[in-house]
Amino acid sequence: MLVIEPSGEAVLYVRPRAPREEGQEFYRDRRYGEFWAGPRPDLAEAAELYQVECAHIRDLDLKGPARVLRGVDASVDARVERGGGDAELESFLSEMRLIKDEWEVGELRSAVDATVRGFEDVVRALPQAMGHRRGERYLEGVFGLRARLEGNAVGYDSIVASGSHACVLHWIRNDGPLRRDDLLLMDAGVESDTLYTADVTRTFPLSGRFSAVQRQVYELVYEAQTAAIATLRPGARFRDFHLAAMRVICEGLRDWGLLKEPADTLLETGLYRRYTLCSSGHMLGLDVHDCAKSRAEVYLDGVLEEGQVLTVEPGLYLQPDDLTLPEELRGIGVRIEDDLVITAGGAELLSGGLPRHPDEIESWMGTLL
Repeated sequence: MLVIEPSGEAVLYVRPRAPREEGQEFYRDRRYGEFWAGPRPDLAEAAELYQVECAHIRDLDLKGPARVLRGVDASVDARVERGGGDAELESFLSEMRLIKDEWEVGELRSAVDATVRGFEDVVRALPQAMGHRRGERYLEGVFGLRARLEGNAVGYDSIVASGSHACVLHWIRNDGPLRRDDLLLMDAGVESDTLYTADVTRTFPLSGRFSAVQRQVYELVYEAQTAAIATLRPGARFRDFHLAAMRVICEGLRDWGLLKEPADTLLETGLYRRYTLCSSGHMLGLDVHDCAKSRAEVYLDGVLEEGQVLTVEPGLYLQPDDLTLPEELRGIGVRIEDDLVITAGGAELLSGGLPRHPDEIESWMGTLL
């Protein structure tokens, strides 16, 4: 637990490794014993590692007023009376993370690069996975191996959704088969050893080639994402990229005859949300949905600044039982998600190592299969 005094003095309270000669904890404690859980740094090693004064957790005194980041440790929450400043502290900690420094961007870049390799692994594994009754789970395991080899783990539960499972925003059961004529939507990210996570989604045809109707849906989402990315620059409103994507979606749905009103009307009424379900992106960093407790005026209703890292992920989710859709469109889900850092001149596509255009996806898959 990190305690910061009003003066600015900070102490990190930790549980150092138990000396071997003290006996019971070292040998027998299933949570902290070195024979059970491995060695921990002593206080001097912890101070060198974290570059802050460290003290034993048993010396922690939580008497008196304090602001607490709640929901992390129930024992701490119970020991400190809830105060009016807790929510303010939580917001402040989120807002401190809105702009990443050069080192943080480098960690995110490494996580994204490893994620690209994980997606390549998945495509290479398709022939084996398609022969398994739980092909989705097979691919989840393939990606998870890359995440563990190159990072700490996956940054969140991987979504491996084939066929109509792709119409479920957070399909993490991953227990379905892979059918050759279906699309696969995969949303996954490697978390670095420093706990920064990538967040990338690709939707690709299990056969290696899009059908005409699959391409129709995919191309609309691709055009929406392209329009959204084009808005990213310092000073642009955070909401601009979502609105740009949804305008393209509205126009496309109107061209298909699914909606009849002009795009401006649809954006006002929100009728298009039947097929899009959610927003089109979020900040990215130590959490996959980073900075989520920031005040609206500096995040959702704020403007973009150089050094911010975010995802852009429009999608169409055409439910298998939606009778407003022609039968050939039902059960198709498409999302394309990329990670970008805001730069002085616009935005850099960190996940550009993975193709986005349908022609490029088919070519990419052809070289891997």
